[in-house]
Amino acid sequence: MTAPPANPAAAAFRRRLDRIYLRYTAAFIAFVAVIAVLERMGLPRLWIGVTFLLATVGLYAGIGIVSRTTDVVEYYVAGRRVPAFYNGMATAADWMSAATFIGLAGTLYLQGYGGLAYVMGWTGGYVLVALLLAPYLRKFGQYTIPDFLAERYGGTVPRLVGVFAAILCSFVYLVAQIYGVGLITTQLTGVDFVIGIFLGLGGVLVCSFLGGMRAVTWTQVAQYIILAIAYLTPVVWLSIKQTGVPVPQFVVGQQLARISEREQQLLVDPKELEVRALFKARSDEHSKHLQDVPAALVEMRLAAQQRVAALKAANAPLRDIQQAEKALAGVPKSEALARDTWRAAQARDELSAQPLAGMPRHAQQFAGDPDGTPAQQQAFSESRRNFMALVFCLMVGTAALPHILMRSYTTPSVKQARESVAWSLVFISVVYLTAPALAVLLKFEVFNGLVGLPFDHLPGWVARWAKSNPSLISVTDINHDGILQLGEIRISGDLLVLAAPEIAGLPYVISGMVAAGGLAAALSTADGLLLTISNALSHDVYFKLIAPEASRARRVTVSKVLLLVAALSAAALATQKPTDILFLVTAAFSIAASALFPALVMGVFWSRANGSGAVFGMASGLGVALYYMIRNEAWLRSLFGVTAAPDLWFGVLPISAGVFGVPLGFAVGVLVSLMTPAPSADARAFVRRLRYPKAD
Repeated sequence: MTAPPANPAAAAFRRRLDRIYLRYTAAFIAFVAVIAVLERMGLPRLWIGVTFLLATVGLYAGIGIVSRTTDVVEYYVAGRRVPAFYNGMATAADWMSAATFIGLAGTLYLQGYGGLAYVMGWTGGYVLVALLLAPYLRKFGQYTIPDFLAERYGGTVPRLVGVFAAILCSFVYLVAQIYGVGLITTQLTGVDFVIGIFLGLGGVLVCSFLGGMRAVTWTQVAQYIILAIAYLTPVVWLSIKQTGVPVPQFVVGQQLARISEREQQLLVDPKELEVRALFKARSDEHSKHLQDVPAALVEMRLAAQQRVAALKAANAPLRDIQQAEKALAGVPKSEALARDTWRAAQARDELSAQPLAGMPRHAQQFAGDPDGTPAQQQAFSESRRNFMALVFCLMVGTAALPHILMRSYTTPSVKQARESVAWSLVFISVVYLTAPALAVLLKFEVFNGLVGLPFDHLPGWVARWAKSNPSLISVTDINHDGILQLGEIRISGDLLVLAAPEIAGLPYVISGMVAAGGLAAALSTADGLLLTISNALSHDVYFKLIAPEASRARRVTVSKVLLLVAALSAAALATQKPTDILFLVTAAFSIAASALFPALVMGVFWSRANGSGAVFGMASGLGVALYYMIRNEAWLRSLFGVTAAPDLWFGVLPISAGVFGVPLGFAVGVLVSLMTPAPSADARAFVRRLRYPKAD
């Protein structure tokens, strides 16, 4: 795809990189093989996890130490000498965050066809990056996205609005990555979630703190190699195990047909119907409690106290008394806590009362029926509308994410910036073409190898995961028949990829490798996001607006301090487990799309756009997206104390708020630009230079 560099120094640099990373790949495979042998010899699981954690984080820290720099160009843009092939690999690692590595296959497992919106949106977004922005930003040749906005539109205000938008979307995305770091580190080592966050955070900080973009780039190349090997291994093994074919993409259709048959059996299975009815009764009971919380709480506490007293009076077995006392201790302590607890329980039970535990049939395109009842037709229309809205937000958000666009600054030329995006798509497709297959193979394994087993014969991984993190998996024998039905197991999408090796029956060393791959994905994205935040503050605010006389060394030092502050702030929020990873990530895309995409695209392709139009367009697009999410998303409603009822526009879910913010940003930007004076001749000349660059 890329012709050999004409520059002898560049060619030698590329050959040196090839040798380093080929040796690194061979060394990693040998390392896994050694750990596998040690496992066969009796190495405990805990030590396997700790070894993977220390080895990989130590490796990333080592790259950070070797690549340390105080040079501004090296720190901000890796010296603008990263070959397209390796920049594409680093961008792919930067892109494949914890949400992609951990959550994508899990989302496809839970949502079926609907989960393909993520694959289509994220992949299509890279086409927009290549066509609309990356080559033009490389031609511009500065350091940050706010730099571009300030140069194109003039003045301080566009820069500051760009800084705010870049920090906001990057910080939300960063919290999701650090949450994933804590989840994976806890699985590897068994430490507390909060401690796991700060253990993993050490690897992030050493790379980005010491070497900036230079260290982050070469670390991300190393991380991509680990995460690609880790992701492919269990899915290839599952494919061989189930079909004998080592290429999972070739057997998806075959396994999907078998899943559809199994789904039909589960829909009419008498035991499944019994379980659904019991969960529905529990859900109705919670709903009844929520109608009068104070009275229900008094009644529940009194009943629990009476049961404890009765058991003690009857000299019941100690086990029964302890269970009753535990139930009494579990009664909510306050009305507010009772209301939150019962609402959550009601939602869980209502989901378990649905056919297939609330999951749509995997091959079904949309909910409802276009030819059914009016309610079914409405459900179909809203499902399809949300699918398209999500694809739109993810595509446009991808094209506006600052930490992705910044990578276009690191290549030697505009030509290599374009090639870098193409290589990114190649490397990303390795995971994106595999994730749907992994979801199908895992669902086949769960539906046929797990559902229907006696509770005392469940595989060990179920109990281990349920004990370490009950929010990820739980099983309940609600009908007391001793057999696991689909409705009695609740699996989080964040669990499936990390547990895939154990589900497939592979040695624990592969579980350690997969967790290390997820950690690599989370750390690589966190590195890029931290640099985006700290560079926006140090370069665009401190250097450009506060201390333009600051030396290069001082600018880098300020950036490092701000990077540390941003990392600790995001970690503090992540320890609160605010909401699921997927919502945080998708919200970041809607924020970036609404705030930045219109201003960036108009800045490149419409010379009449001016600073007033850009500022008002960014502010209005971002404002409506934030309003829509805060008004309608449960966690944000609670955070901001919103008591008014949710108000969905056209039935669009809050994760797709960008579908309203982007058109409004364009409309306001165009109208205000036309109603205010045209940009200066210098601004128009700037656009011409971007649009018609000289050949590289």
